[in-house]
This record gives sequence, structure tokens and C-alpha cells, in this order.
Amino acid sequence: MAAPDGAMFFDEDHAEPLTIDTRIIRTERAQSIDEDEGKATVELASIMTTASNPVSPGPSSPPLDQVRMQDFIPPTRPSSTPFPQPEPRSTDLRFLGCTTDAMVDLDDPDLSGLLVAPPPSSEGGSEGDVEVEAEGGIGVEGDLKSEGESEDEGDGVVEAEVEKKGMNLNDLPAEIHECILDHLFGFRVSPTSKSSIRRWGTALRHSRRRELSELSLVSSAWKVLIQERLYRHIKLKATVESLRESFAYFSEHPHLRPYIKHIDIWFPVFQPKYGPLALSATSTLPTVTADGLTNASYVLPMDNCSLEEAFYFVAECFPEVCVMTLEGGERRKAPKVRHWVRETDRQPRVMPKIETVRTLICKGQWNLIRGEDDYETIVSALPNLQEWHGSYSKPKSKSYLTMADILSKPMRLTTLNLCIEGDYRRELSFPTYFLKASSKVHFCSKLALAAASPALEHLSYTGRVCKQFFIDLMARQKDPRLARLKSVDLTVKNCCRQVTHWNESGSGITDMNFINAFEALVLAGIRALGKLKTVEYLRIRYVDLDSPVPPLNPYFVLRNGWCSGVWSDAIVAELNRVRPTARFEDLAESFGEVGYNKDGRMTISPDFPKSKALSLKLSNYALLSGGIATS
Repeated sequence: MAAPDGAMFFDEDHAEPLTIDTRIIRTERAQSIDEDEGKATVELASIMTTASNPVSPGPSSPPLDQVRMQDFIPPTRPSSTPFPQPEPRSTDLRFLGCTTDAMVDLDDPDLSGLLVAPPPSSEGGSEGDVEVEAEGGIGVEGDLKSEGESEDEGDGVVEAEVEKKGMNLNDLPAEIHECILDHLFGFRVSPTSKSSIRRWGTALRHSRRRELSELSLVSSAWKVLIQERLYRHIKLKATVESLRESFAYFSEHPHLRPYIKHIDIWFPVFQPKYGPLALSATSTLPTVTADGLTNASYVLPMDNCSLEEAFYFVAECFPEVCVMTLEGGERRKAPKVRHWVRETDRQPRVMPKIETVRTLICKGQWNLIRGEDDYETIVSALPNLQEWHGSYSKPKSKSYLTMADILSKPMRLTTLNLCIEGDYRRELSFPTYFLKASSKVHFCSKLALAAASPALEHLSYTGRVCKQFFIDLMARQKDPRLARLKSVDLTVKNCCRQVTHWNESGSGITDMNFINAFEALVLAGIRALGKLKTVEYLRIRYVDLDSPVPPLNPYFVLRNGWCSGVWSDAIVAELNRVRPTARFEDLAESFGEVGYNKDGRMTISPDFPKSKALSLKLSNYALLSGGIATS
């Protein structure tokens, strides 16, 4: 509490001030001092003993006669108000939460009385008892006055009927518990959500699982709610020993099984092999184990389970799982994940069925799916699969060839998210693996086959794509009324095109060949909207993490009838033809202030140094073809 200032000791009602009046002469001032010496002493003593002093509280000074201000008269309330006459309010305020016996003297340094309840009375209880529930909830019993109060006119004593009522944390509504835990854990995301989930790897997990698990000891209600959140997403190692331990754990705790909504199974590609004890310095990096300091080398794993065993474990243990993640790992010459327990030629073999899984996420997909047969084997275990998210760790020619075979077949998926090249770096020319794959198949045409599937609603692709994708997609839309495609999201690594020289196949904002191919891709996408009436969201973007000016990375977005990104006269005219209601948010003519440094390189001070550009005129990229330096 702050110390009181001088203003607190000033009283306007004194006839004469407490301080010396410096306006009178010295002789009169001396007489005034002698006359008022006794009066000032009395007033000073009364001020120093006021109850407002926080250090040494004492009796308050006697009330002084003050000039009563004129009572405030409120204005007349209009007759249109529902309550024209103010209701009388009672000034008799009572605290009904606890009794007098339960009050504690705050000035008493010994506060141990807070933890000691008074002994129970002969009727089986006493006022102000504090009870601790067995499940961790705290219940407080106190005296509450009933609504019907009767006053004794003779004595003026209020007689209240006392009713004991227990208060417990578990008595709060379920919505209050949910709000408290959402504040601690973050708002939960539904496993069946299609629009709110961006990254499946961490969508249902929490970073502080171990710390927040202790909150389950607060009460029985919190125990259920917190366990439900902590066990929504679990991650298991795909080894035989790990599956056995997990099976035994959930057998001992069967009530946890329905909480699992997302199961993440990762297959290790390395296994440490420990050598003899090494107590001296060696040339290799030692590893500290329970037995001491050892030398370790990493070899191929020997205890990995098969997909058949993993699917059987999930089907038997988790009756309500709806999202499954399979991580194949990545290493040089990585082993393929075994699909069956025993590799035999006996046909047919059937995978265990997991009826509840709707979403499949494959990471390091090359180790999981290396052919069309592998994909059919996995999908056969998931009869109700609706979403497939597949990503490759490293780009390979076989990745394009394998996915081209899979996408050529009819698909019953509603959402397809495919990432073949996700390094987000510009390149000087087409790599060798892409030239090898493009010589056998044009992947854009195969991707259009999957996009034209009658059931597909959302398509997201990261890799190489060109205008042929939208051309083939329009050609396969025989009846636009049957199409269900709602969103198309393309992240361009490079645009496949015919080139004369190798240096014409690069990518980046300084390569005009790439910019022209990107414009052709955007123009074809807008033209396809004429047949794709159900498409409400279209995004085509190029991401270069090494770009000298990242806001200048070309992109085009159509969302809710508004467009942003690259534009040209041809793009604006085509957009007005196929979607007359769509408009660009802004059509800027330049990127910003352009200049040249002492080396002759162009410098740009963009109007949007840290924000996203809403308008990028494609013809301005020609100014960047000679090199660019940011200022």
C-alpha cells in the first residue's frame, strides 16, 4: 500500500490554515504563532493519530461539522421507460458465505487456524466445516440464510433459517470445466475437421503433456477430461516389443482405449549396435548407456513389425481411432516396410480391417508405397478411407512414376494432399530425376485424372505442374453438374515445359521463362473455372526460401470472390469472362521504388517490405531478369 501524500492531511473546513501565513509582517506573525500554538498542537496530535495511518492504526478523530452540499436531484425519467420510478434499495448488506465463527483475524501472525476445522458438534457437524473430497475436490459447508426471513419487532433481531449446502468443484457445469481446460491445453480440434486442421502432425497433440498430466489429480471430473485430451493423439514405435508393451498397457487400462482418436506409428530406419565397454578416449563418438560408456554403430533395424501386425494392433485396441499416421522414415538405401508377417506366395492374403479410420497420413512414403500393389494393400485395410495425405522426404524419379500409376486408377477419396517435392528452393535447370520421369510419363495429365474423380472435393499438390493439368481437367469434365471439386491448392516447384537449352528451365523471380510459364498456368486455371463451377478456392503459388525479396514470389489466390497476386491484362479479361462477380483487391502498376547501386545491380525498396503483396504485375518481373539487390 502506497504511503499517503500531503493532500490526505489537508482539511478544507478549518477556519484558519495549519501552516504559517507568509503574507503578514514578522511581528504579527510572531504573535500569531504564540496565540495559535496550543490549538495547532491539538490539531496536529489529532492528525497523527488518525485511523488512515497504515503503520500505527489508532482511534479516528472526532467528526467535524462540514458544510453539507445540496442533495443531487435526478432528472425526471421519461414515461417511455419500463420502470419510471426508481425502486428503493436496501442498505442492509450482509455476507452470507460464512459465519462469524469461521472468520480469521488477519493481524494474527499465526495463520495455522486456517487449516484446522472446529470440532464437530453433537448433531454430527459444526458451522464452517471444510471437507476434502476423496477425488481431490474441495467441499465447503457453511450457513446460508434462507429466502424467508422474519424480523422480531420487539428485539429487532434477525432470525435466519440455516441450511447446510455442500459446494464441490465437480458441481460446476461441464461447460465451465471445458473452458478452463481449453485455456490450458488450447482449443480442441475435431479429428473429422476438414478446414481447421493445417498440420496433422501436431493437430491433436500438446507440447506439455507431462506437466499437464498432473492436473488430472485435481478432481474426478478433471481426471476424465484431461485423460481424454492427453490420449487423443499417441505415437508408438513400430517394433514388436513396443507393440507388446502397448497392448499390455491398454489391457490393464481399458477405459483409455476410446480416448485415442489419432494413432501415429513410426518405423525406425536405424538401430544402434553397441560395442564393448570403452572407458578411454576413442576415435568414435561414445554413447552413455546404463552399463557405462560404450561405442555404438547404427545398422538396419531387426525388430520392426509389419503393417499387418500394426493394423491388427490398432483394430483390436482402439475402437474409435479415426486418423492414422504411418512414418516410413528416410535414410540412404532405406529398407522398405514389410507389409506381411510372413512373405509367402499364398494368395489371397487379407489385411486386418480398421473400419473407423477416415484419414491416412503417410510420411516418408517411399518406404511405405513403392508400387501400385503396396497402395492397394494399405487401402484394403481401410474400407472407409476418405482423406489421404502423402509426402516424400526426398524427390525421386520413381516417386513420380509410382504416383502416376496410382492416380490413374479410380479413387473414392474426398481429399487428396500430395507432396512430392517440398524443399522450396529455386533451381537453375531441370534435375536429372525429373528428366528421367518426364521421358516416360507426363505427370500433370495423371494428376488431372485424380482431380476429375467424381468424389474428390479438395486437392492439394506440391511439386512440378504446368498448364496441361487444367487443360486435361477441363477435358474430363463432361457434365459440370456432377463435379464436386471445391478447392485446388498448387505449390509449384517448377513448371514443366519444352526448352531449347538447359539454362532455360530454371525457376525463380529473375527467370522470365519461368514467369511466363507461371502466367500460362494461372491463365489456364482461371479458364478452367468456367467449367469447374463448384470450385470456390483456387491458389497457385511459388515458394522460394532463398528469394532476395520473398514478397515478390508469384502467387494467385481466388477466395470468396476476391482475387490477389499476379495479374496481367489477359488474366483480368479472362477472369471477367468466367467469373464476372470476382474482383481483384488491388491492381498496382509497380513493385515499389526501383534504383541501381554502385555495382550496376537493380535495387528495390518494396512498398510492402514485410507484408504480403496484394498485387503483382507480371510485366514488372522483366526488370528483375538482370539481377536484383534489396535495399
